[in-house]
This record gives sequence, C-alpha cells and structure tokens, in this order.
Amino acid sequence: MMNEKSTLKQLLETSEGKKLLFLGKEGIFSEKEIARFLKPHKIAVTKYLEEDVVAVVEHPRLNPVEEDISNDAYAQKIPLYKLGEFEQLLSDEIDDDALLMAIKLGNDQERVVRLLSNEHLSDTLFVRLLKLYRFNEEDEDNRQDRDVIMYTLRRYIEINPNEEDLLYSYLTLRRLATEATDPHLLEALMGFPNFSFLVRGKEKVTLKETIARNRAISHESVRKLLGLRHQGVNVSLAGNPAVDVAVLGEMLKRNDPQIDRALASNPNIDDAIFQTLLKREGTVEVLLVHQPMTNERLAWVEAAGLPDDLFALLGANEMLGNEMIEQLLQRSEPVLLKLLATNPKLSSVQLQTIYEKASQDYAEALASNPATPTKILEAIYEANQDNMQWLAALASNPSLPQAILQALFEKDELAINKGLATNAALSDEMLDILKLDTRLQTELAQNERLAASFEQVLKQNKVMLNV
Repeated sequence: MMNEKSTLKQLLETSEGKKLLFLGKEGIFSEKEIARFLKPHKIAVTKYLEEDVVAVVEHPRLNPVEEDISNDAYAQKIPLYKLGEFEQLLSDEIDDDALLMAIKLGNDQERVVRLLSNEHLSDTLFVRLLKLYRFNEEDEDNRQDRDVIMYTLRRYIEINPNEEDLLYSYLTLRRLATEATDPHLLEALMGFPNFSFLVRGKEKVTLKETIARNRAISHESVRKLLGLRHQGVNVSLAGNPAVDVAVLGEMLKRNDPQIDRALASNPNIDDAIFQTLLKREGTVEVLLVHQPMTNERLAWVEAAGLPDDLFALLGANEMLGNEMIEQLLQRSEPVLLKLLATNPKLSSVQLQTIYEKASQDYAEALASNPATPTKILEAIYEANQDNMQWLAALASNPSLPQAILQALFEKDELAINKGLATNAALSDEMLDILKLDTRLQTELAQNERLAASFEQVLKQNKVMLNV
C-alpha cells in the first residue's frame, strides 16, 4: 500500500535544510514574503529541480519548460502541492497586527491589493486591509481601484458562474452598501469613491447616502458622515432608525425642512422630537403616517387642532398598535375609517367592523386591502359586477381567490387589467399575457413578483448607475 502524502504543514515541520520548488508565476504572496515565511523552518526556495528538493508547489498555469520540470519531479516521486494549498497555509499563519503595521509603515498599496485578492484571509483582516487602501483620485478608471472593488464584491456578494460580469459593475457595490451587516465593512466602504446612482429613474443617490441609510452603521461612522456636511447624507442619517436619538436631536436643531421630514419618518425619534415636529410645517403628514402612536402622542395630535382630512391620515399608519386601532374605530369620521379600511395592520374582525358600518362607503378601500377577509372580498365582487373602479381595486389584491382573479382577467377591461398587472399573486400565464400590453408598463413595474424576478437576474435592487 502506498504511503499517504503528508500535509504541507507536516512537510514543512520535518524538512529543515531542504528546498521547496515553486513552478509558475507568484500568486498572492511575493517571493520575499514566501522566503520570509519559510525562513523559521530553515527551508529555501528554488525554481529548479535540484538536490534536496522535498516538494513542488505549482501555479495552476505553467509554461512548457515548467511543465517539463513538473513531469521530471513527478517521475522522481517528489510530492506535489497546489499553490492554493501553500497560500492557505501562509494565510493561516499571518500575524494580523504585524502585517498591518508593516503595510502602514511602508504604505505599500500594491501589497494591499495583492492581499485583498486572497480569499483565505478572514473577513476581519480583509476589512482592516480595505481601510488601508487609497483610491486614485485622478484616474477614474484605475486598474487597481477596479480590482479592489471586484475583490470586495466577490467576497461579500454571492455571484453565480454566469454572473461574473456583475463583479465589474458598480451597481453591485450599491447593493453591498445596502445589504451589509458589518459596521466595520460599512466604514471601509466610506473610503470608496462616492459613486452616484439613479434609483428607478427618479432619485439620485450616492454611495455615502446609501451607507448612511444602512441600519448596521456604527456611531463612529455616523459622526464621520455628519462631518462631511453633505445635505443628502444628513437627510439619509435623519431617517435611519439606527442613529442615536441624541444625534437626531442635534439634527432637529438645524430646522431644515428636508431633514425634518426625514426625522418625521424615523420611528426612533423620542417624544420631544415628535412634539417639535408636530409644530413644524410640512412634517405633520409624515408623522401621522409613520410614527408609533401612544395615547400621549394622540393627545398632542388632537390638541394641535388639525383638519379632519389631515387627522385621518392616522388611519394609514401601519405602526398603530391594536389598542390605538380600537380607539380610532370608535370615531365616526368617514375619511379616517376609509383609510383604516386600507390598512393591512387591522385584523379581520376590525375590517369586518368597518364593512358592517357602511359596506358601500368602504367597499373600494376594503377591496384593495390584502388583510380583508375572503368572504368580504367575495361579497364585494358579487355585488358590484358593473363597478369597474371597485373591480380594479379587487384585481390588485393579492389575497383575492384565484377563481375571482381568473374571472376578472377574462373580462379583459383595461381598468381591471391595470389592477391585475400590479398583483403579485397573478399566475405566470396571465402575467405573461398582460406583459404584451404596452399600456400596462407602469403597472407591471409595480408588481413585486416581477421586480423580484428581475433582481434575481440582475442582482441590482432596481437601480441604474449614473456616474
């Protein structure tokens, strides 16, 4: 029986005074780094098949001369190891602090780039190295910059073999800044060029604004971003629930309308900020729709003497607790009840209560609410066969039974088809037919299932890059 080949680590521990033959180009580590690693083992590096060679370490690609040497070594039964095995072993032995200190002292950017390509490094060391890299401010198409971005995306974004081109797209970088959960990685991404993106053709968003919206952001990063004095970044931070309330209070003092609206949408604001925003122009609507409501906050809203149609916006607030919903249901304001009827936070019993108050007044609102009980949806459908507006509302409801969806589809009415086009529960067969109607492009773009299928292909969260 043949003897089992020793691991590379075992071989190094028992080969003092011997040589390692390296064939092919150097990889992640330079010749000096390899020699430095082997020095404590008292093993030398060679490019030739000479006496005392105990093992061969091969790069995946060899030239003809190196192939001949490899064949000769095989004939002499000298053990062969892949370069990746050696790089893995060397990577495991790295002293992180010593390595980083050496790089800082020498400001060796090329070494940083080589190390960032090393998939064997821990995420912790990778991020620390990433923070040391300095992007080229003059050359917008710098090769090293592109490589660093690609290494970062390859490490953190799952890429299928047929999607390799996404590693070369800055679009994927925005996805990483949106999805990252490591605050240290977000801090490292702040050192990247501040690319800008056009989101769904409407809103231009920069990389730093994207980072500022991420809920994993650290307090230190928040302070650094505030130091940029960039309006878009400040607005993004003001709407981020992860930002400390004390910082949000500081931002409130700026009395900036854009920042105020972002604060009003942030569920992390305290009562003091809530009260102040309640008195500022242009923020009340946002507060009523986005803020958790307590009895005390409701009392402040009532004391503000808001018009009925403005107060009614509370009905659309999906942060309402059950007790607050019950209180609002006791009111008789039709606009409030109509908005409550659209709110998916209401229970089936609560929606049934609204329906029983005046079914015809709230039928359209209930028809579009996915939380509405099936029996109510069926009743609305049966009683309103000629009401295209209500049927269109039903057509958009993903909770509608498939039989009724099919019946609505067969009516082939444009108003109804617009509702169907937005419905994520529509069958593939019906959806494929609707895709052929160019009049439905706007509605199809709102279909969550279609959007998800596009994202699965593009992995881009529906964004376009605008550099």
